[in-house]
Amino acid sequence: MIVRDQVYTIDDVWRLSQQPENEHKFYYLIDGELFFMPRPGGLHGLIASLIAHFLWTYVLERDMGRVTTETGFHPPDTRITLLGPDVAFIHRERAPKPFPLHFVPVMPDLAVEVLPPSNTLPELRRKAQVYLQHGTAIVWLVNPEEKTVEVWRKTADDELTSETFGSADVLSGEAVLPGFTLELNALFSHA
Repeated sequence: MIVRDQVYTIDDVWRLSQQPENEHKFYYLIDGELFFMPRPGGLHGLIASLIAHFLWTYVLERDMGRVTTETGFHPPDTRITLLGPDVAFIHRERAPKPFPLHFVPVMPDLAVEVLPPSNTLPELRRKAQVYLQHGTAIVWLVNPEEKTVEVWRKTADDELTSETFGSADVLSGEAVLPGFTLELNALFSHA
């Protein structure tokens, strides 16, 4: 759902998210436009936590960086765009030190969005474009019902491309997480 009556900033989102009446809402911003969605359901949470588990297991063993869930990230040069990927990875070299108490002032290297019942795939694709335009290298859009993952990337020519993988396929961490693989049947079989 969109809320329109002003240009919002990350400060507005922080203030709104701290109010008791907004306890069950997640807010995000795209170019000052405020959106909110209700907390997602069980399948969404299950898939997101499994992805976070697989990523953390790999990242911790190699001391590669940070994996987060439902954390707000914004580009360092703007306060009017804020996204909260369901799961994210940020390289150790790019992760702020100390890691922020509030929103992270850099976009993640990998952002994972799991399609909840309250969003549409076109809405997630718009988020993927925003991530990539602000420095994220790879975006995974996970559709638990269809058992597919769209992998979004930015080419050397600044074009945005996507590729769809099914439950029989294996995702790669590509240059972001060299050597990491995720068998989608292992992910979706637990759902």
